[in-house]
Amino acid sequence: MNPDICVSFLLILLLLQVEHGACVQELKTSQVNVGKINAAAEMMQCSAVMDVLFLVDGSHSIGKGSFERSKHCAVKLCQALDVGPDKVRVGLLQFSSSPRLEFSLDSYSTKQELKKHISKVSYRGGSTQTGLALKYILRKGFPGGRNSSSVPRILILMSDGRSQGAVVQAAAQLKETGVVLFAIGLRYPRWEELHSFASEPTESHVFFAEHFQDAVNGLYTTLSAFSACNATPPGCLMESFPCERKTLETVKELQGNFMCWKSSKGYSPYSSLCPYYSYRKVYKGHPSVCHRTICPDLCDSQPCLNGGTCVSEGPEGYRCVCPPGFGGDPHCAPALLLDCSVDLLFLLEGSAALTLEGFLRFKAFLKRFMQTVIGSDSPSKVGLAVFGGETRVEAQVGRFRGDLRALLKAVDSLQPPGGQTLTGEALRHVTHHGFFADVSEDLPRVVVLLSSTPAADDAIEASKYARDRETFLIGVGPDDLKGQLDNITGNPQRTVTYSSPDRLIGKIPELKAKICSVDAQGCLSQAVDLVIALDASAGVGRENFDTLKDFVRSLSVQFDINRDVAQVALVAYSRRPNTVFSLDAHESGSAILGAVGRADYMGGVASTGSALLHIYSNVLTVANGARPGVNKAAVVVTDGSNGADAVVPAQKLRDDGVSVFVVGIGDVQRERLVQIAGSEDRMVSVPSYEDLKYFEDVLVQMLCSEVKKPVNLCKPNPCMHDGICILSPASFQCQCNGYEGPHCEIRSSKSPPRGDVPRPSSLRKKSRRKKSHQEVLHHYKLHRRRDTV
Repeated sequence: MNPDICVSFLLILLLLQVEHGACVQELKTSQVNVGKINAAAEMMQCSAVMDVLFLVDGSHSIGKGSFERSKHCAVKLCQALDVGPDKVRVGLLQFSSSPRLEFSLDSYSTKQELKKHISKVSYRGGSTQTGLALKYILRKGFPGGRNSSSVPRILILMSDGRSQGAVVQAAAQLKETGVVLFAIGLRYPRWEELHSFASEPTESHVFFAEHFQDAVNGLYTTLSAFSACNATPPGCLMESFPCERKTLETVKELQGNFMCWKSSKGYSPYSSLCPYYSYRKVYKGHPSVCHRTICPDLCDSQPCLNGGTCVSEGPEGYRCVCPPGFGGDPHCAPALLLDCSVDLLFLLEGSAALTLEGFLRFKAFLKRFMQTVIGSDSPSKVGLAVFGGETRVEAQVGRFRGDLRALLKAVDSLQPPGGQTLTGEALRHVTHHGFFADVSEDLPRVVVLLSSTPAADDAIEASKYARDRETFLIGVGPDDLKGQLDNITGNPQRTVTYSSPDRLIGKIPELKAKICSVDAQGCLSQAVDLVIALDASAGVGRENFDTLKDFVRSLSVQFDINRDVAQVALVAYSRRPNTVFSLDAHESGSAILGAVGRADYMGGVASTGSALLHIYSNVLTVANGARPGVNKAAVVVTDGSNGADAVVPAQKLRDDGVSVFVVGIGDVQRERLVQIAGSEDRMVSVPSYEDLKYFEDVLVQMLCSEVKKPVNLCKPNPCMHDGICILSPASFQCQCNGYEGPHCEIRSSKSPPRGDVPRPSSLRKKSRRKKSHQEVLHHYKLHRRRDTV
């Protein structure tokens, strides 16, 4: 690309950014002013002696809706007045074709009465004769007022400024008599007429009814400025700032000419071009200066950190709306400090298939992640690399340890290398060159891959190469790349995807959690009774069965094996199940490692259902080492070829409080295995036996999250010999029948109320001895003779 074009493009972007920033800042300032104006309006009160007369437009040009809004605005204005016979008196005059006094200034002496009768004023309709209303006031004055030169007279006109009579001359005569005129525009006001009506300076005497809080604030700010009353709350000051009065106007626009015919009497018609106009309504702004009372609030000190937005909640409260990743306290302090110890390398895609916008988005995400998560005190070390047609390690892990500013500067300087998306080559390269070779600390190595385009080379084999060298992979990309990222990480739990680019920033907490999860492998402190069932049928094969036993050994070391924490049992099954060792057979992990070797390959056809029933009846029982009050889980590892008989037994286990997990290997019948597991969240699908080791931590994470759930002490039933388990607030109790002990494990020495034990002789019936064959034959002959006779 031409360098001049690039420079021009960047300059345009910079100018747009500056303009956008200015617009955002102006918008924020406007929002802050609106909030402060509304807050001050709620506190403003005017308690001086005044006569206030509302002159309300009730004409057809206003309409009933705007008339009701003008009444609402009048009520709001009266709420700030100290209404009383000796304080503020209020009257109301409605005008349209002719003026009508709704109530005089001495009619009501409380705010409640005023509000009630203002709401009862009905809309009249008619023409807008504002001039006649003003002349009525010139003749009769303020009806019910005190008519004293020492009492200020305030006339508040509420109209759209579209009068059909002379207004300016009558208004000038009123102002000459000492009346202070305010104008409040309704609907789409004609601001020129309202300004000609109002007292000087007009920007302090003209308001808009739709913004009634602003009108309340502006009115009493002006009254305070001219010493009519003091409505300014303590600590608040009048401020001036530019504002705009908007209205709806009709604009006439020439659309072109069309052929038309013209003629006059006595002459022949002739063709001509006639202009064609269109008329449309447009909003037009009238710049002005607003004078309002603004009270300081807690947001003025900008208490929200890291770009948080302060929202005022009255004069004594506020809250901070924090960006993603912040919110550790009410001031948007970082909430996600990376407190785990890992060697962390970020690998950013910068290929030609990725747009410049996409690369900049990844950089922005990375900067926000570091500002949010990587603090100067974080025990983790960070490195940077980019890839495309080539891979460049810009900063090896640990180079900027403790220097966040230098790390952010290094992110800013990252440049895309272009070329193809050689993800596999990049993974191999950073595995060897992304981490310092002389690192003394034995920390987990984590590579976070940020990519949004498919790999152009074999990334799957390269990812296995990296994982075999104890490098944990975490993938970040769009939803449509999830399949590839799952294969690269070897663990769907280590994939972070987003539905749209604007949602990427919101994934910071999820990425932080996944990074720290690699530093906390296994369930070393979690109590669990775990049963592993291995498919030893011909469908698995002898060689693959050895792989399954290695998987069990690797899985067991991630648990703290002893009587108080984790117990593990192993079942091998084909047509029939066999308990290799029970839950209480071994008290250490080393003993289990040796015992796994005693599991024999069986061959034949597998019956997963029989294995689950065996676990239910003969493994997860108190008699065989199962502990009450401990979560229980069963893991079935199978090729999934014969699982039709396992759905019901699996549900029986779940009903008894046992979590069932299924690991399906190869081309499995996924729907059936999900039915056995009961949920997608408890089913792991492994492509091949060679890949089984890469899914070990997936299963461990599932187990850990499941066994941390609350325990139902009565599931499975801890009571032996058909005893009934009864829950108590912190324990359980067995109700035994013919047995004794905490679990009904001892036959009772007492005489139970049953019919199978000897009764007292007084209640004992004579027992009948069973007759012999000879006796039966003898009785038969006797009956035969009797019948013959």
